[in-house]
Amino acid sequence: MLAVHRKVMSLILWAALFFGAGLLNLWFIDNQRWHTDIFTYGGILVVLLLAISLLLARWKIIGDPYILPLIAMLNFIGMLLLFRLSPDVAVKQFYWQVVGLLSFVFVIKFLADYVRLQDYKYVYIIVGILLLVLTIIFGVEVGGAKSWLALGPLRFQPSEIVKIILVVFLASFLEEERDILVSGSREILGIGLPSLRYIGPVIIMCGLSLMLLVFQKDLGTALIFYGTFLAMVYIATGRWLYITSGTFLFALGAVICYFLFFHVQTRVAIWLNPWQDIDGKGYQIVQSLFALASGGLTGTGLGLGNPGYIPAVHTDFVFSAWSEETGMLGAVALILLYLLFVYRGMVIAAKSRTNFGILLAGGLSALFAIQTFVIMAGVIKLLPLTGVTLPFISYGGSSLVSSYVLAGLLVAVSHRDSSISEGMLE
Repeated sequence: MLAVHRKVMSLILWAALFFGAGLLNLWFIDNQRWHTDIFTYGGILVVLLLAISLLLARWKIIGDPYILPLIAMLNFIGMLLLFRLSPDVAVKQFYWQVVGLLSFVFVIKFLADYVRLQDYKYVYIIVGILLLVLTIIFGVEVGGAKSWLALGPLRFQPSEIVKIILVVFLASFLEEERDILVSGSREILGIGLPSLRYIGPVIIMCGLSLMLLVFQKDLGTALIFYGTFLAMVYIATGRWLYITSGTFLFALGAVICYFLFFHVQTRVAIWLNPWQDIDGKGYQIVQSLFALASGGLTGTGLGLGNPGYIPAVHTDFVFSAWSEETGMLGAVALILLYLLFVYRGMVIAAKSRTNFGILLAGGLSALFAIQTFVIMAGVIKLLPLTGVTLPFISYGGSSLVSSYVLAGLLVAVSHRDSSISEGMLE
């Protein structure tokens, strides 16, 4: 076990060296804009991550050894980019990093026996729906989406909490009803289908969540919710029938939403041809495409590009900023980091000794993968821009904390199953 924790610390230190080199590069370019405070905040973040690694070793947490180093590397890239784009925003993100790291430790420590989460599945989903309803009634509209709640000077996105709640609920429910969903309780045209008694609660809960999100006009999150739902149903059953029928229903719903909501029509029009309104609503995505083209293969160099031309670059378009200054090679490297994180999550799911653990880790990994794909595809114009954040890198407290909770749950699943394995060997 000590060898595992030494590996974790060494990987974090290698990531910290990259982070330090990047900060030093920024300081050499312009030490007036990027003053020595960036080293203070950066150093504290490195110390916190190393301290958490030591704490997990002291608690004898035998989780996946690669999750924390991958988090560290993604966070270092995110903080490096934010210091480059806006030092003031980076300082705010630093404090959210502290909150997120505390959330990560809290989840691992107090949810080590994650199976207990199954006992309160309907409580979670009721709380989640209540948060979405409150957002519709009292929410603040930002960027065309009414998805924020304001508490004095603080604002947060309830949907970031709800997406974790949805995965826990689905993992609990699908584990309980898996046999019926696989074999079906009746046959139609020779195909075994479950009755509404079994599949109804899932459809109602997910449908209600999606409906509320449509009313909030936060369609990017609705896409992530629905995609995660389909992925988890497939993990639970292995039946393509649910995926094909679910995809057809989503396509039908998307067409209906297009004709019902002007906000959706605008997003689709910009996606199809942003050049027709290059100085207006298409300006943001066009500047993103210019940034991607400017980066070429190796990039302009950190701190030497012009990502500031992109509005809201520190939230929705950090991938464009990174790709401009590090080029296609840097973009591919970042994508590989995300793929490694998803891969480790799926490994945790495959190694889990409980059906609930398989569904929980698989669902969280699918959620992470879908969110990453949706935002990256949006900024390169592969999909309509949805406005969701890039996990661990974009500025945003709600997104950052929920990403840490997601990672903490993955470590909790891998720790419990590793502990069981060690106990069996003994």
